[in-house]
Amino acid sequence: MNHRSQKRLIALLIIAALAVAGYTYATPYLVLHRLKQAADARDAVMVDRYVDYPSLRVSLKEQVTELLMRRVDAQKREHPLAAIGALVGMALISPLVDAYATPDGVAALLNGLPPRGEPGETPPAPPSDATSGAPRGESAQSSTESAAPEAEHKPSPRTSAGYRSFDEFVVTYEDSGGHQRYSAIFERYGWFSWKLAAVDLNR
Repeated sequence: MNHRSQKRLIALLIIAALAVAGYTYATPYLVLHRLKQAADARDAVMVDRYVDYPSLRVSLKEQVTELLMRRVDAQKREHPLAAIGALVGMALISPLVDAYATPDGVAALLNGLPPRGEPGETPPAPPSDATSGAPRGESAQSSTESAAPEAEHKPSPRTSAGYRSFDEFVVTYEDSGGHQRYSAIFERYGWFSWKLAAVDLNR
């Protein structure tokens, strides 16, 4: 192999390495885009590819429990009897987790609608539900109706996304005042695969 051929081979190897590095870096952004599209369309098969449901369930249970504990503590200081509602909510954590560890719940999380820890709460349909190809019918209609007040009175949150570490990618949702509301956390599974694995409610 002559000197020119060696230089060409080295250049090709460098280009290939840069392409692989660029794709590796971009994979969580691609996964986020694909997952949101699949969740909005209620494509359960595709959502399953990008969500670690067991890990998400554990995270949801921990986060909602902490959310309600903070609420109980605050309400005890202000109105002791008002804490009863939050205590009732704590007894219903498992149904809430079951409701959010679903394609509907994932769609809500990715559209700025996290769980609030209310008794009997279920994930509302996201604003894009009407045009996302979601199934029509009584259940879809009731979900849309329950989401209407949420969509009308709350502006869409601002989002930012980026790496927290080599194996963790975080999507942060902020309110109109720039205050962080909650985060959706993706974890690396292999070199090129990422899955939604946790949430941080931050409230």
